[in-house]
Amino acid sequence: MSSGLPTISLVTPSFDQAEYLEATLASVLDQEYPRLEYVVIDGGSSDGSVSIVERCEDRLAFWVSEPDNGHTDGLNKGFAHTSGEIMGWINSSDLHLPWTLRTVAEVFRDVSQAEWIMGRQTVAAADGVPKAVFASAWNRYDFLGGRYRWLQQESVFWRRSLWERAGGRIDPSARYACDFALWLRFMDLAPLYHVPVPLGLYRQHEVRRGTGGGAYADETRRLWEDWRAAAPARERRRGRLVASVPGRAGDLWREALARSPLAPWYRHPHVVYDVARERWVVP
Repeated sequence: MSSGLPTISLVTPSFDQAEYLEATLASVLDQEYPRLEYVVIDGGSSDGSVSIVERCEDRLAFWVSEPDNGHTDGLNKGFAHTSGEIMGWINSSDLHLPWTLRTVAEVFRDVSQAEWIMGRQTVAAADGVPKAVFASAWNRYDFLGGRYRWLQQESVFWRRSLWERAGGRIDPSARYACDFALWLRFMDLAPLYHVPVPLGLYRQHEVRRGTGGGAYADETRRLWEDWRAAAPARERRRGRLVASVPGRAGDLWREALARSPLAPWYRHPHVVYDVARERWVVP
């Protein structure tokens, strides 16, 4: 039944990713979520990508293949063709899971205060086989303290109202870390809620955009430094407190801090599924 479930708008930007694109599209469309608005923006590929998109065009809300100004431009172009209450994007080599969209819809339906969410960080090999699931939970104070490693973009979803409050577009000046730039703007407006199940697979391969170093990491660092410098001094002090203990001892310190009644500002908001009530709740 689709009663009460929101429309989910997804965008996939792509350029010369035919090797992975078909699996990405299938991972979204084969879920058969009844209120999906799926947009594909191809940057003028010449590797067979267009033929792949054409085979499923009757299931897409919009698609186009034409030269553009890169990844961020493709995303902004794609989101301009959407209208759903819930938004997200999945890059052209990553994967959703069979339950992703239904779970996302139910969480947003049941937890009205959640404005953006992220599932468990999950990494897959180049062949799409999952290899690792992480239990990381980040909040604003982790970021202020420099623990800003990454949020798994294909597992992040948000309400359109938050998108509009954040400017209604992705910063075109962020060439590599445009996702991180958007997360920082969201962090200023609403807490990130964590969902304790995987919602997407980040596929590791040689030509992926998000890597552990290089231009992406350099841009991430610059964005973070600018964002932290603009934060109130009190919040910067709290961020330093969060990051004050390194290593495993620091992880235990942060876990204790998250449970402490003396530091409610630090607690990671999260949702759990209440089996008896058959709904997602905030514990």
